[in-house]
Amino acid sequence: MLEQPNFIMFANITIMKTALKLLLTCGCCWYSQAQAQTLNGRVTAGKQPVMGASVVWGDSGTLTDSAGLFSITNSSAFNVPLRVSATGFRIWKKSISPNDTAQLQVRLAELEQSLDEIVITGTLKEVKRMETPVPVEVYTPAFFKKNPTPNIFDAMQNINGVRPQLNCNICNTGDIHINGLEGPYTMVLIDGMPIVSSLSTVYGLSGIPASLVERIEIVKGPASSLYGSEAVGGLINIITKSAGNAPRFTADVMTTTWNELNTDLSFTLKAGKKAAVLTGINLFHYNDIRDENKDGFTDITLQKRISVFQKWNFYRKENRPMSIAARYFYEDRWGGETNWNKSFRGGDSVYGESIYTGRVELLGNYQLPLKEKMVLAFSYNKHDQNSRYGTNSFIAEQQIVFTQLTWDKTFRQHDLLAGAAVRYNFYDDNTPATASLDPLKTASIPQKTWLPGVFLQDEISIAKAHKLLLGVRYDHDQVHGAIITPRIAYKYSINAENIVRINAGTGYRVVNLFTEDHAALTGAREVVIQNELKPEKSYNINLNYLRKLFTNSGFQLTTEVSAWYTYFNNRILGNYDINPNQIVYDNLKGHASSKGISINIDARWPSGLKLLAGTTLQDVATVEDGIKTAQILTEKFTGTWAVSYNIRKWKLAVDYTGNLYGPMRLPLLGPLDPRKPMSPTWSTQNIQFTWNRFKKWELYAGIKNLLNFTPTKGNPFIIARSNDPFDKTVTFDNNGNVLPTADNPYALSFDPNYLYAPNQGLRAFVGWRISIR
Repeated sequence: MLEQPNFIMFANITIMKTALKLLLTCGCCWYSQAQAQTLNGRVTAGKQPVMGASVVWGDSGTLTDSAGLFSITNSSAFNVPLRVSATGFRIWKKSISPNDTAQLQVRLAELEQSLDEIVITGTLKEVKRMETPVPVEVYTPAFFKKNPTPNIFDAMQNINGVRPQLNCNICNTGDIHINGLEGPYTMVLIDGMPIVSSLSTVYGLSGIPASLVERIEIVKGPASSLYGSEAVGGLINIITKSAGNAPRFTADVMTTTWNELNTDLSFTLKAGKKAAVLTGINLFHYNDIRDENKDGFTDITLQKRISVFQKWNFYRKENRPMSIAARYFYEDRWGGETNWNKSFRGGDSVYGESIYTGRVELLGNYQLPLKEKMVLAFSYNKHDQNSRYGTNSFIAEQQIVFTQLTWDKTFRQHDLLAGAAVRYNFYDDNTPATASLDPLKTASIPQKTWLPGVFLQDEISIAKAHKLLLGVRYDHDQVHGAIITPRIAYKYSINAENIVRINAGTGYRVVNLFTEDHAALTGAREVVIQNELKPEKSYNINLNYLRKLFTNSGFQLTTEVSAWYTYFNNRILGNYDINPNQIVYDNLKGHASSKGISINIDARWPSGLKLLAGTTLQDVATVEDGIKTAQILTEKFTGTWAVSYNIRKWKLAVDYTGNLYGPMRLPLLGPLDPRKPMSPTWSTQNIQFTWNRFKKWELYAGIKNLLNFTPTKGNPFIIARSNDPFDKTVTFDNNGNVLPTADNPYALSFDPNYLYAPNQGLRAFVGWRISIR
């Protein structure tokens, strides 16, 4: 009878112990979840650590150090998503469980083109592209690899609304048009610094090593309220890679059937525990004299170019940025009659245009060791140019020192940015631009210009879906006095897939003809400046709509539509029509305008097929005395596309790229000139095959200009009077007008400026790339 109670007592004790264990287990689980959880991890891209990556876990955030390591503590329970993001990479997300308490390995994938990228150009501070009120277009090296080119200038040809324009048949100088506005209206930055100055606008984009480019950001429309003069038509900001994120070694070697050879090299080294250095070298060589159109002149310029770029990134407490970079650039280019050599340089027996360019750049930024976020940025460049255009000599030197201090402050719904900048410009040449007014003095008087300025910008989060940006800049020009440029931008996020942006602002520009207009240097026409030139002023409004579409099948479509209108006062133009032997410069008595609409489409299919396409319709004209005149060398419409498909089975990628340009008005020399006054609608198309069987290297080959289009088609000649480049047998009347003669029935003088498309026809290319992380 005693066995049953003992059994019951034992059972009760067992149940109590089990219950107690369960209670203790639940209590421990609750206690452990209520305590702060710490997660350690490492962020890499390939085998390289990613420094400065943003790590967010619940309500906590941190940045990775120089080794890519992070440690983050979260007071919330597990299964809270961890989010890692870094510029140039896709966002990484994972829901964290207790099994992830050991060191977590985060491997980031490189971006090709993403709306989640961090951009800085529109507002001078880091912000997600989807969140900024200013529309910014972002292009990464993956985009430019679809149609490889030997320089940044040529790489712009596949960007909708952006066109590299060649301005001379002989020396092949050029500029970049944005929304139909000419090159001097486009500001080019490197890492946010105005490195490409007016003297180097013609040549500066040719020597930036593509291997060092992390991405290129483009803002269309005036940005003078942040960047000052020259940022009237738009901005191109070339952002270089960080030494902490770049591969240890890369190489890209390409050659064509025209015997062009381009080599890009880069490598990174660790300089102790607190610094890393990235070095890039670009070499370009083309030394073949070709005359496919049989006019006795070289079709493209012969070039020898070297560019060396080095960037140091320093690791500091609290991940405060500090970097310094330098670049050296030298180029020797010439074009002209095919029997020209350097012994004829500057003479009048054989015509040639020969340019020696030397350039040194220095730039950097440093966040001050203060509680407030204040960043000091600086740049310096020295540009020397020694040129001969036939018998005309152009020798120039320019030095620009620029420094800027910005203060970034956020409180409540306001995101403030304030700054002060000063720019010093030293310029000297052998043209009338710096000539002494005293006829007894032969020495020039260099231009020395100080341009101080301050700016303030406030980005206001009115509500979750509404953002308003207000900005203003004040500059003081020593000649023109106070210049004020306000700016306003508004963003309305209808939802996550639909965004509307409106931007409006003003711009100004002080013109230096001899550094910006190549036609003023060739000597083919006389330069006439009728009056003292006043600064140009512009007023712009831009409307942007972005639409994203995702389907359950994995198809993605992004559509972006922009419409703009820009109005100019005091527009300065070179008039080619008053006298065929002159370029007459003056402020426009009426007004000028640029208006249009552009559409960009980015479509991606689950099969791996990708389509990037865009079109721009524009009207750029001047109105004077009630007469509207289309701007010279400006097309009415353009189109660009890039179709890509990856055949995974064969490890083969196929890229078909191209562009389409509508007719544009061309500079004729008079009513008897037999050349066409308007260009035809024309297109260049390219195809490339890339074999990526191995992870570290790839081979690529293809054909450029599949349609074999050149501007000689449909024209009797391109260069006027190529048989008499020094006008030795041209007859002039008392007013300087050319008279028709038996030897010169069209009354022409020598002129190489009739050009709207490259002279290179169909050609094949082959290249090899390697990247070791």
